[in-house]
Amino acid sequence: MLRFANPEFLWGLAVLPVFIFIYILVNAWKKRSLAALGDKKVVSMMIPQVSFSRPRLKFILFMVAYALMIFGIADPQIGSKIEEEKKKGADLMILLDVSNSMLSPDMAPNRLENAKQAIAQLIDKLHNDRIGIIVFAGEAYVQLPVTTDYSAAKLFLNTINTGMVPTQGTAIGAAIDLGMKSFDFKNGTGKAMIIITDGENHEDDAVASAKAAADKDVMVNVIGMGSEEGSPIPIFENGKQVGFHTDSAGHTVISKLNEDMCKEITAAGNGAYVRATNANAGLNIVMAQISKVQRKTYSSKNFKDFEDRFQFFLGFAFLLLIIEFFISNRKSLRLSGLNLFEVKKT
Repeated sequence: MLRFANPEFLWGLAVLPVFIFIYILVNAWKKRSLAALGDKKVVSMMIPQVSFSRPRLKFILFMVAYALMIFGIADPQIGSKIEEEKKKGADLMILLDVSNSMLSPDMAPNRLENAKQAIAQLIDKLHNDRIGIIVFAGEAYVQLPVTTDYSAAKLFLNTINTGMVPTQGTAIGAAIDLGMKSFDFKNGTGKAMIIITDGENHEDDAVASAKAAADKDVMVNVIGMGSEEGSPIPIFENGKQVGFHTDSAGHTVISKLNEDMCKEITAAGNGAYVRATNANAGLNIVMAQISKVQRKTYSSKNFKDFEDRFQFFLGFAFLLLIIEFFISNRKSLRLSGLNLFEVKKT
């Protein structure tokens, strides 16, 4: 596979047609000037040491050298073979609540943005552990399968929003069940879940799901987002707030952190519960709990870094420029004196 580290420099190749056009114009001007002096054969005899073909050769060498220099500066890279390596770590699944209540601003700017920042910080703390992301509201979906590609995890994390799950609600149990299905229990690595939610579960029995996960040695931890006082749930249209959610009676809905539910889930899942704040998402406590999960060796396939090949292009370009420099516009008297194809008369 071939790629360029600095592809923007390839725009320098666009100058080549300009060089060719200028060369054609200059060459045409020279021909008209010589024609004005008289017959071409007579003029050639008057300037026997001037070569008309060598300037053309020098121009071709310069053009090729210039093109090679542009390719060299763009830094072509070749390689990318897959290598398998052994790593020792655990499998970690993040279950992120993306229901509308996570837009409540009792944690500025809102609960969801604080949760995403907490996950980004958590990813920065990981080394050989594998991570996956599940988003849930009324239903649960795998956003990122378990992987060691932390860059991809952050990329997927940035795309998460409350509109990605069409069914509203907070089905924590369904998210735990989906997390269990997403784990590879054959590899033998330790496994844990971190649920980031406001705890307003309205859909299923999350405690029973957490208990089932703990029975298979999967630790279930919870980070609670929100406050006990709660706050209204804003409604946005085209990125602008247009009001707040109301109930059937027309009263503004106040979303509060359900700590009791969060604590029940962690008790059943043999994990830890932490209430997040704007200043501290409780990652240290959760990470300390996850560190107890047994790490085992697993195989990981990674792409080998691309290898630079710019030196070959620049080296060959430099060689052509040296050759072009030493080619004279004058004919070689020694070579011109060799009339190899002249027929002598006897």
